[in-house]
Amino acid sequence: MSRSTLPFPYSIKRHGVSLSNCDDEPVQTPGCIQAHGLLLALSLDDLIVHQASENWPQRTGLALNQVLNQPLGTVIGPDAAQRIVHAMRTEVLERNALYVLTAPLPHPPCEDVPMDFSVHQADGVLIVEIEPASRPGDTVVTDSDYYSMVKTTLVRLKSASSLSAFCDIAAHEVRRTTGLDRVMIYRFHRDETGEVIADAHRSDLNSWLGLRYPASDIPVPARAIFKRIGVRPLPDANGALMEITPLLNPVTGRPLDMTYCALRGASVMYTDYLRNMGVAATLTMPILRDGRLWGLIACHHYTSIVMPYTLRAAAEFIGQVTSLEIASAEGREHLEYRLKLEAAHHAVLGQALADGNYAALTHGAPSLLDGIDAGGVAVSENGQWSMAGTTPDAQQLTTLAAWLTLHSARLADGSTVIALDDLGRDDPDGIDRADCCSGVLAFPMSQRSHGDWVIWFRPEQLQTYQWGGNPYEAGKATGEHGTRLTPRQSFAVWQEEVRGRAEPWKPVEIEAAKNLRLLMLDVVVARAEQLAALNTDLVRSNDELDAFAYVAGHDLKEPLRGIHKYAHFLLEETKTGRPLDAQGRERIDAMLRLTVRMDSLLDALLHFSRVGRLSLERQPIALDDVVAEATDMLGASLLGRDIDVQIPRPLPTISCDRIRVREVFANLISNAAKYNDKPQRRIEIGYLDPVEGADGVSTFYVRDNGIGIDTKHSERVFMMFKRLHTRDAYGGGSGAGLAIVKKLVEQHNGHSWFTSDVGIGTTFYFTLSGTGMKQSGA
Repeated sequence: MSRSTLPFPYSIKRHGVSLSNCDDEPVQTPGCIQAHGLLLALSLDDLIVHQASENWPQRTGLALNQVLNQPLGTVIGPDAAQRIVHAMRTEVLERNALYVLTAPLPHPPCEDVPMDFSVHQADGVLIVEIEPASRPGDTVVTDSDYYSMVKTTLVRLKSASSLSAFCDIAAHEVRRTTGLDRVMIYRFHRDETGEVIADAHRSDLNSWLGLRYPASDIPVPARAIFKRIGVRPLPDANGALMEITPLLNPVTGRPLDMTYCALRGASVMYTDYLRNMGVAATLTMPILRDGRLWGLIACHHYTSIVMPYTLRAAAEFIGQVTSLEIASAEGREHLEYRLKLEAAHHAVLGQALADGNYAALTHGAPSLLDGIDAGGVAVSENGQWSMAGTTPDAQQLTTLAAWLTLHSARLADGSTVIALDDLGRDDPDGIDRADCCSGVLAFPMSQRSHGDWVIWFRPEQLQTYQWGGNPYEAGKATGEHGTRLTPRQSFAVWQEEVRGRAEPWKPVEIEAAKNLRLLMLDVVVARAEQLAALNTDLVRSNDELDAFAYVAGHDLKEPLRGIHKYAHFLLEETKTGRPLDAQGRERIDAMLRLTVRMDSLLDALLHFSRVGRLSLERQPIALDDVVAEATDMLGASLLGRDIDVQIPRPLPTISCDRIRVREVFANLISNAAKYNDKPQRRIEIGYLDPVEGADGVSTFYVRDNGIGIDTKHSERVFMMFKRLHTRDAYGGGSGAGLAIVKKLVEQHNGHSWFTSDVGIGTTFYFTLSGTGMKQSGA
């Protein structure tokens, strides 16, 4: 019976035996509980009972009409009800079953029987579960000091040096704590089949270590529940089922969600399965890793048993610790291997970065084949493959990469690394799998570059599986409700030879691949940043080249045209034989001036080009000394101008290139002195304290009371050979000074700008990043 044809509302007791597919069974809403306990479902606001298990009359003597639609206190007694109300006010009960108290029910048939009360909330309903804490004649597991037992367990688990040792300790500790006949650690493989990797059992029982079980033994709905709960008790697999009355909750109009109920009725398929194994009671704890179901701690007992809350809590705690520590246990087992992989990956990636391409990943020494247990590796960069070891050819690799891209998009968990040991099962076209690539471990080199992959390969490894019974046995039986699925009858060892599979990839190998991918993404980002910096430099170089071309085509040609003109005039005069007159001498003087100007332009041009090519030599420099040197260099140009140079406070010591910064100050001081028409010229040199969050970078300035600059020229003044005045005004000049200042400041990772009021004065500012400033004399 498929899910779509299940009766609504549904009950295991009434309808479960007609199922034909375990994955269709609504195990969260079975409509039944195990017969040894009692259940109530109440509305949250008034705590009125709206659903109850049908066994209340036989267990307590109360008719169902004395339970349904009654206040909680009337049914279980006022003291117990008050304790539950207190728990509702003080504890988190949503999807969290919580033990509240142990006390007898206030009804004559059970006044002397201690009962464990636990409560939780689900789907807007309060659920109360009541179970016997003990019962005369039952086998009862007791230990007065569960805390001490669990503490000892923790110490032993942390002492394990490998995953196998860790699981063996966990199995024996759970058995020691619970006293159950067999405790197994059951691990899921990628194909959802399971394998017993640890088995602690009674001495007269056979070991099941190494046995495999098909995925269908634990159906999908059961796996989903195990990801949510901490423990699943079934103290009597042969016990009766008690239906919930009514099956639909009158308040919500839905079946009761029993996901978190310890009393939740077990699937008929599961109880048949256990009977075929001769098992009478089970206790199961999930093992989760990174939110996925890694495995189970499966406990079997061969007689029915009482499992009081304290015992279940201790077992659940061990299960949770096992979940928390399983990753560490795997890490300890493969620590040496992990370190070897990390060292190889760092070395090969460093070589690839130095070479500027990824060919070194496969052709270098070391390569990506070093460190990892794989038969071959292939790397694609911009669609070009490089390979090492045994791999498919380039065409097959391109086909595989396209398939991997589609496959990764379908992964529900958003994985960036794909690890397959049975590539043939998914059957991408055109790949000869068995010889080289039954197993692949792969990741895309970036999110955007979907065609570029790193792929390791493993060949087929012939394997023999030891199954716990024939996994392909599918039995069916005819019951009172028609044909139904039945579990296999025999669990005797059944061997199968398996082809087309490679050795599964270890978690440490998958983790190493994830880490390598992150490192490669860092390299991609670093390359992008380097390329961006090169592009910026290229743009700047192109701008400078344009300026050079302009100078060569205009500024340098202008004096050349003048020289040519005057030379032509002089040549014509010499042809006439006339002696050189006053006009001729003026022309010769003009030619001399033009050659001097051209020489000055060429010097400025060559100096500007050298500024961009020379590297800085940073060292701690006292700026007071640098400014003194700059004013000394200017010397005669400042004499006779009646200039008052002020430095309000000592300048700091910074890490910079002494010669370059001296030139910055010299150019700015020279301009401040030159472009000034005041009778009393003033120049102030200083710095501003760094603002908070500016990483200690100070702003330096040179301020004057000169002619000022219209702010519309804020960009023009820093351009090469761009003067704002006529050629000879204010003493002339090449117009290169501020362009050189800008370039020298940018070499120090700083920037320059100015503020000005026309006719009042100008202040030029500049920063020098990474200066490591300290106050002079400090």
